[in-house]
Amino acid sequence: MPLHLLPIRLVLRRALVALLVLAQLLMSPLAHAQFGGGDEMTAAAERQLGDSIARELYRDNSYIDDPVLQEYVNVIWQRLLDAARKRGELTPELDERYAWQIALMRDREINAFALPGGYMGINLGLIGVVGSRDELATVMGHELSHITQRHISRMLARQSRQAPLMLAAMILGAIAAAKSNSGDAGQAVIAGTQAFAMNSQLSFSRDMEREADRVGFGVMTQAGYAPQGAASMFEKLQYASRLSDNGSYPYLRSHPLTSERIADMQTRFQLSHGQLAPPPLVMDHAMISARARVLARAGVDQLRLWIDGVGSGEFTRAAPAEQAGMLYAAALSETQLRDFGQARALAARLVTLTSADASAARLARLLSAEIELAAGAPMRAQPFVDPAAKGRPELFLRAQIATSLRQSTQQSLPVTQALRDWVATHPRDAGAWRMLGSVYGAGNDTLRAIRAEAEAFAAVYDYPAARDRFKAAQDLMRQQPGNVDYYEGSIIDSRAREIEALWRQQARDDREQQR
Repeated sequence: MPLHLLPIRLVLRRALVALLVLAQLLMSPLAHAQFGGGDEMTAAAERQLGDSIARELYRDNSYIDDPVLQEYVNVIWQRLLDAARKRGELTPELDERYAWQIALMRDREINAFALPGGYMGINLGLIGVVGSRDELATVMGHELSHITQRHISRMLARQSRQAPLMLAAMILGAIAAAKSNSGDAGQAVIAGTQAFAMNSQLSFSRDMEREADRVGFGVMTQAGYAPQGAASMFEKLQYASRLSDNGSYPYLRSHPLTSERIADMQTRFQLSHGQLAPPPLVMDHAMISARARVLARAGVDQLRLWIDGVGSGEFTRAAPAEQAGMLYAAALSETQLRDFGQARALAARLVTLTSADASAARLARLLSAEIELAAGAPMRAQPFVDPAAKGRPELFLRAQIATSLRQSTQQSLPVTQALRDWVATHPRDAGAWRMLGSVYGAGNDTLRAIRAEAEAFAAVYDYPAARDRFKAAQDLMRQQPGNVDYYEGSIIDSRAREIEALWRQQARDDREQQR
């Protein structure tokens, strides 16, 4: 999705720094080189812009690193990326240079958005309404195709002549919104400036949307997702488009769903695969959707509605998959309301209901462990977590149990080693670094705990904070010269120098953007 078509709150509240980066890219003397001779922004420049936007997203209080939801979308994401590689849509250069990371936002709006440099944002509101993996893969494949087809770069190249005025309006809008704590003020500032460019811009946007439909459909079906998922998703969007005038569907506003696009997708589906029934609701997806709905900042009244739902006639009439989703939502809602007795009872019913479905049963056990940890009963959480499991949710739960029990370094060695193996292959996983730091801290391994905290800051591009933590680690090493592992000390010194260089470069970039 083009940068200026992101939901207004994201543009205004989260991307001021990114807009300044963009202004520098477009208006500086280096703009010609950044745009590869004027045709497209280079992949390196687009990644730089994406990193700047991601830094702001990670700082936003709407950002959520939920290991269960993150794992679910990452499995789909990796399958789509593999399919894009096989189809030749993802070039080796972009594959290597881009981040290919997903940021989940705790927002009830039904939306997903592509960002420069291989980043994608997904609101929990979207996960909460899709009826299958196939429908979610349709939206993610579409957004992935915006990235692989370089739509943002192409858009910026087309806008380069009018960019100074547009960017000035967007920055003024961001400042106005920040001062008023409302997107309306910023939107008013932007509206007049954007109007003169709207006709040509919308035409280009529709072309890109059609291309993303076509490429995204090919990628999601190549990845093994059911094509009827695309058909059912477009039917939902077609119905929702009739209601979008009230501002409730930002995804439709930012992705103009024309009758031509709908007809094109329906024709492609029918010619390729015929008329097939939509994918059925399955237990694990129903539970994931329920989790997304509860965690998307649901209010107390809504939480109580989900709790009341499991005692209604609707529950008894529902199919098993729907019952699993309703029980999951109710148990998690009771946990949010801190009624742990009721949460345990509902989770126990869920465990029984899902016993014959391996994937759903795992989610039920993970929820049960989560409830016990929230209740302050880590010993009761242990039986629900498979110590041999390699999944990120299990790793995080094991780390929380070890931290809650204040386990010694020796006692926590299995989970410590598992987390170290994980961050070795996922070095930009800030959440895993934080968990590792917590485990080290609980075992009084202060030096390694500080280093893990520093790596967590570095993973989200907060180089000033990472630099401070590495300096703290070096100070501790000087205070305890005889108690420092040589290998660990060498890593800390080496990483401190790397982060210092990154911090200086980031500071130079920020100063240049402010000129």
